Amino acid sequence: MKKILALVILLLLQNVFASGIKDIIQPLSLTPGKTDTVLISDIFYSDNYNLKLKPNPDIKTNYVKNKYLILTPSENFNGIGLISFTKGGENYVIPYKTSAKVNKTFTYTPPEKVNKVNLFGSFNGWNRGELPMSDKKSPGTYEITIPLDPGSYEYKFFVDSVEVVDPLNREKISNGMGSFNSIINIKPLNSENVFLHVLGKQEDKGNTELIFYYEKENNSPLQRSSVIALFNNSKLPDSKIKIDGNRITISLSKQNVQKNPVIRVVINESSITSNIQTVDFYNGEIAANNNMKQSNYDNIIYALLVDRFYDGDKTNSIPVNDPHLAKQANYEGGDLQGIIDKINDGYFDSLGINMIWLSPVVDNTDKSYQEYPPPHRYYSGYHGYWPISSTRVEERFGNMDLLKKLVKLAHSHNMKVILDYIANHVTIEHPFWKEHRDWFGNLYLPDGTRNLRRWDDYRLTTWFEPFMPKFDYIHSKAALETMTDNAVWWIKTTGIDGFRHDAVKHVPNIFWRRLTEKLKKDFQGKKLIYQIGETFGTYELVSSYVNNGQLDAQFNFLLYDTAIPTFSSNVSFKSLDEQLKKTFQVYGYNNLMGNIMDSNDKVRFMAYADGEVTDTTKDANELGWTNPPTVKKESSYQKLELFLAYLNSIPGIPIIDYGDEIGMTGAGDPDNRRMMRFGADLTPWEKNTLVQVRKIINLRKDHPALRYGDFFTLKADEKNYVYLRSDMNERILIALNKRDSKTSFEINLPVFYNLKQAVNLITNEKFNIINNKLPVSQDGLSWSMYKLD
Repeated sequence: MKKILALVILLLLQNVFASGIKDIIQPLSLTPGKTDTVLISDIFYSDNYNLKLKPNPDIKTNYVKNKYLILTPSENFNGIGLISFTKGGENYVIPYKTSAKVNKTFTYTPPEKVNKVNLFGSFNGWNRGELPMSDKKSPGTYEITIPLDPGSYEYKFFVDSVEVVDPLNREKISNGMGSFNSIINIKPLNSENVFLHVLGKQEDKGNTELIFYYEKENNSPLQRSSVIALFNNSKLPDSKIKIDGNRITISLSKQNVQKNPVIRVVINESSITSNIQTVDFYNGEIAANNNMKQSNYDNIIYALLVDRFYDGDKTNSIPVNDPHLAKQANYEGGDLQGIIDKINDGYFDSLGINMIWLSPVVDNTDKSYQEYPPPHRYYSGYHGYWPISSTRVEERFGNMDLLKKLVKLAHSHNMKVILDYIANHVTIEHPFWKEHRDWFGNLYLPDGTRNLRRWDDYRLTTWFEPFMPKFDYIHSKAALETMTDNAVWWIKTTGIDGFRHDAVKHVPNIFWRRLTEKLKKDFQGKKLIYQIGETFGTYELVSSYVNNGQLDAQFNFLLYDTAIPTFSSNVSFKSLDEQLKKTFQVYGYNNLMGNIMDSNDKVRFMAYADGEVTDTTKDANELGWTNPPTVKKESSYQKLELFLAYLNSIPGIPIIDYGDEIGMTGAGDPDNRRMMRFGADLTPWEKNTLVQVRKIINLRKDHPALRYGDFFTLKADEKNYVYLRSDMNERILIALNKRDSKTSFEINLPVFYNLKQAVNLITNEKFNIINNKLPVSQDGLSWSMYKLD
């Protein structure tokens, strides 16, 4: 009987544990008065979804088939609310946030008679045909009114098939494609400035106290009901929250701290919502100042193209033998052994990297193929995106044993490895295409035209090339199960730590949900997995793939689009600050989105900074073939250092594209994928840049506020950007100056910080903070970071 009783108790404990929620439930974004349907599996992972919702007067809820949440917030509710539910005998909450859209009217009066005017921009994925404008109200003046969320947007008018900037709007930004876009910043209906600040931590009678300060414009007293505090996914009891004026103290017992919780605090009063402050605990303490990787927020990623990084084994350096192939479109010799050699040399350690992203290593075609777009050049599969196998390693890179060795070696250096995974397609040489045609979609549309590169209107079915069949996961369960199983197999076989996913928006959500379900079933709580995707599109489209049921992150291309002209030309830091705050609205201050300066698909920043690619460059890809850029100005390297100082000091995950650390230049693909150079092959300017970039990345690695902290803007104007990153460990001030000459100014710091001293993190020089003012003096095109106490 005792054995039976013990077994029953064990089974009960296992059921309770299995029903627990390990994901941190992120706030749902809803619109007042509008009904939305959300998959419960996108909110959190569980082996069962037996929930019981509790009523809430501010939102109508309906839970259907243990699968869908149907939600309708009150038309009068703006701010953050909580949907309470029970699961497995435990109480949880789902946070949600609502904000009313703002109706914005755009008008355009052409100088002469036209036939058609459309509005398009970052708010609709640059779809030129979706938003027609009308002059019925006032002949000759075209207008349209659309609802927009608060935030910064770029836009243009499409006038009789010609792109036109808004002549009534002086604010514009280079689009990197030979012209400009107009910019508009939509303010919220209630635009009172509020911010919830970190003040610090203290120990009191064995309890850990987290102290915050709520800054607002009016002096009304802060009410207890306005403070929302969460311990993981549950509300903290009122007894754990103390309010003294605008000062909030959260008290945690030693036992609670040992549970390694995530604490979230937000203020919601009078339809005004503050930022959410997040405090992560690991090993019984707040996310600490050490070099050990504790969570995905610590990721500092180095992206490398295997073939273009380093040749460690000359015996496998075998280009494709085809006279049509130019050198830059063929294999150049980089391999897995080369990466192993650089790990052993300490290259990545000295750079401060703790995660390596490998381009695809699967076996690729030995043939060359002619690309569909003009001028129809021939390419090999050097990049790895033309697979003929889903289990073999490309022989020019090495073999499976060598890949396993690389991963094991990286782990011994406290570095993770993620692998580029191709879920969208294979090539016509792949056995899957030869043996399972029903797994793939049709190249031809019903009207007889080829469905090639129809990125937007047929984004889920379009083929990239005629020789690259596209999977049809919606109609083929066999393909769905095979490819998601294959991804899991790569982790189990090689020990990698996650994926960079190619062409995410062209693969249906069902794939990402099924893959993540399998990954969490096998690895959650056992192995830290990171999945980041690539999607070009609107915030709405990009974010639709980022949740607990799909991907951890995507590349933040919309932020990148604003950052490039900001650091390479005269665009004001104000536009960048507004775009960054839009990012926070969508993904939160504590997010895992990938922040980039360069990528395999983009013109290298140095080509912009040096003026080799400008607003008048019509075809950056063709420039790479006919007149490849070279760096001629030392100041371009200083601009790059500024960009990387910014990239490594903002929320999100910095991604260093191979060559960024030396200031590699390049026009469009494939010129942006030049062979990496090291040591004696570097110029004096490049060697100095490498030294400076090492300092920048290691600052992020060494200071938790740069990885976990909030973000508070102190100054954003034409030439200077100054902001604070603060967590419970420290407070770091970052100052960027893109003037050519030296500049000096004073920064006003919040009075309630009670700061006395600033220490330059590079020079260790100390500065007194007097009357809450910090004097800042910077050389031209320079950056600095200070620890404030």
